[in-house]
Amino acid sequence: MVAASTLLAAQRVMSRCDALAEITETPGQLTRVYLSPEHLRANQLVAEWMQAVGMSTWTDSVGNICGRYEGLNPGAPALLLGSHLDSVRNAGRYDGPLGVLTAIETVAYLHQNAIRLPMAVEVVGFADEEGTRFGITLLGSRGLTGTWPEGWLERTDAQGVSVASAMREIGLDPQNILDARRAPQDFCAYLELHIEQGPCLQSADLPLGVVTAINGARRLNCRFIGYAGHAGTVPMGQRQDALTAAAEWTLAIEAITSAKGGDLVATVGHIEALPGAVNVIPGQVNLSLDVRGPQDAPLNALLAELLAKAQEIAARRGLSFDAEQFYSIDATACDAELQQRFGHSVANLQGQSLFLPSGAGHDAIAIAECWPVAMLFVRCKDGVSHHPDESVTVEDVAVATQAYIDTLLSFAE
Repeated sequence: MVAASTLLAAQRVMSRCDALAEITETPGQLTRVYLSPEHLRANQLVAEWMQAVGMSTWTDSVGNICGRYEGLNPGAPALLLGSHLDSVRNAGRYDGPLGVLTAIETVAYLHQNAIRLPMAVEVVGFADEEGTRFGITLLGSRGLTGTWPEGWLERTDAQGVSVASAMREIGLDPQNILDARRAPQDFCAYLELHIEQGPCLQSADLPLGVVTAINGARRLNCRFIGYAGHAGTVPMGQRQDALTAAAEWTLAIEAITSAKGGDLVATVGHIEALPGAVNVIPGQVNLSLDVRGPQDAPLNALLAELLAKAQEIAARRGLSFDAEQFYSIDATACDAELQQRFGHSVANLQGQSLFLPSGAGHDAIAIAECWPVAMLFVRCKDGVSHHPDESVTVEDVAVATQAYIDTLLSFAE
């Protein structure tokens, strides 16, 4: 059970998620992108909420909104809490903002009860996790770590506006992006609360889960090449049909990955048969492969097995197969000690802790390059996210807020 005050805090979080959802560039939809007027308005509103609970606030040189609640030892590394305030186009209202607003409520609890932890607590609303405008993700969190790759300032949006130009338009100096970088001794840990974006908690009938790792991913463009022929004149036993090979491989991907377990997933998300005529046997098929998992070694082993299976299918059918990897990101492990802190708080509230990986990316990926990270998942209806139907309940948010508060208080022990 959660206290009545925590339920009120959850209701406040939900109301504030609604208020942020009104800050959008598209009437009737939620779209809030990096370095836009809506970005500035959201930052201003969040800063007001931070200040109301005793935090000093500032916007850093890449556009993150930051707040700090001082601790007993000013020189001690702070706890960093947060998530992102930007969105995809036609988004839901909880992906990102829920984590920022529940973090503010944890500080509100400390402030209302005159509690100071040994260390300061900082809350950050990251400016750009989704990459919606410029096609590059984690711009806000990479600002804190000082790891903006060379060339990002020159990247442009659909209107040809560069990141550097957009920064200048809202009063930021692109020459000062490294001013957002925080020193290694500034923080001791990063905690992020987020909707699950999947159905596991709903299936387990649990409001909360503790994240073990953020999945690594490999993405490939693949191709089967056979020989196009007349659909009416080439006998079935003499065909070099690229599409049937691709279909066999797609089913093999499902079977092999399912048998592996271990939270590994693999998806064929795009397929194109050429020449694409109703009366022609497909001579070439282009298809994508997306493979993800919480540990890199099993992930790489699965990918190797899947590619070997494709080669075997192609050889047996008299075709050729090739694949080119165009994207790779390693798995990000959550800190074991921080997982246990979250897990203890969650178990006390719901009777057990469910530990699960995240199949989607988060700002914690960037932050983990510099500091220990942990994540808390909140159940979302049917696992829907990046969609207007994204939904959480006030009761689950109350439990999540209580778990967040309890975890923060564990740092005072």
